[in-house]
Amino acid sequence: MKMSLSKLEKFFFIDRLIIHSLDLSLYQASVVIEGQEFHVLDEQGQMLRALSVVEMQKKCAKLNVKHQYLRHTSAYDEMVGCPTKESSNTLEVPLVDNQYY
Repeated sequence: MKMSLSKLEKFFFIDRLIIHSLDLSLYQASVVIEGQEFHVLDEQGQMLRALSVVEMQKKCAKLNVKHQYLRHTSAYDEMVGCPTKESSNTLEVPLVDNQYY
């Protein structure tokens, strides 16, 4: 499911902001509201993207978020020829917005 950043800014509370680490310096965002995860879109309807975690936090600064997380799913197992696992190798780390922007 998807939702625009401007629409999300109108919510009273957002349970979680998840910043997805896709590559060395490419990040996208999703939010969790009442147990449902939504991908965050910009005003052009494209996935919200940033080149750093701090840049993404700046773009999402107006959201009333209870918790922030950085999520990374590694493709390392596939790259070295390991068999596909039943469980995910997703790493999720809590973040704090220190307002470095």
